[in-house]
Amino acid sequence: MQSALYVSLSAQVAMEKRLSTIAHNVANMTTGGFRADEIKFEELLSLAGKNDVSFSSSGRNYISRQAGPLNKTDNPLDVAIQGDAWFAYNGPAGPVYTRDGRFSMNENGDLVTVDGHAILDAGGAPIALDPNAGPPAIGRDGTITQGDNQVGVLGLFHLNNDSRLSRYGNSGVVSSLPAEAVQDFTANGVQQGYSEGSNVNPVLEMTKMIALQRNFESAATTIQESESTLMEAIRTLGPSS
Repeated sequence: MQSALYVSLSAQVAMEKRLSTIAHNVANMTTGGFRADEIKFEELLSLAGKNDVSFSSSGRNYISRQAGPLNKTDNPLDVAIQGDAWFAYNGPAGPVYTRDGRFSMNENGDLVTVDGHAILDAGGAPIALDPNAGPPAIGRDGTITQGDNQVGVLGLFHLNNDSRLSRYGNSGVVSSLPAEAVQDFTANGVQQGYSEGSNVNPVLEMTKMIALQRNFESAATTIQESESTLMEAIRTLGPSS
C-alpha cells in the first residue's frame, strides 16, 4: 500500500475543511457578536501494515468563545457583555444564546435582537419597555430603568465549558448543556452604549489561508511523487515483452 499517497490525501481532506472554515470566518468578520469557527484535528494510526502509519482526521469544528472588540455607539439600546456570559432569546427548540447586544424596541415595546427575537430576563421571560417613557438606562447588572421605574432586568447566562455549541443564525449558539443565570456581577456585567464585534482576526485568518495553500501544494507534490515512484516500480519490475 502506498502510505504516502493516503497520508497526503487525508491531509488534503483536512485542509479543505479548514479552508471552508477560514472562508466562513472571513465572511463574518463584521458580523456583530460573531464567534469564529475553529477545528480540532486528531492523529489516526493505522496498524494494518508492518509499520504504524499516521493519518490526519478530517477535523472537528468547535466555536471559539474568545470575546470580540467593544465598539462605542452611544445608542442606549446597544449593550455589550463584559466577562464570560451570554444574552438569551427563545428559539424554535429552546433558548438561543448570543453576544450580539445590538437591541431595538418593536412596536409593542418588546426588547428584541436585530432579527426580531425577544430578549429574555434571567427567568426566561421577554422584556417589555415603555415606548412612551424615553430611553432606558441599563446598569452593570442588567437592570433596566425608565425614569424612576424599573421595567426589567437583562438575563445574563453562563455556558458550561464542557458544553458543545452549535450555530443558530449569524451570531446565536445553542448549548448542549443547560446554561446558568449569572448571579455574581463582579466578573460579569454589561456596558450600555457599546456593542461587541466579531472575534475574527482578519490578519490571522489570511495568514492561515496562505499557510494552508502552501501546505496543500506540498501535499499535492507528495502525491505526484508517490505516483511517479509507483509507476517507475511497475516499469522496472513488470514483465518484459
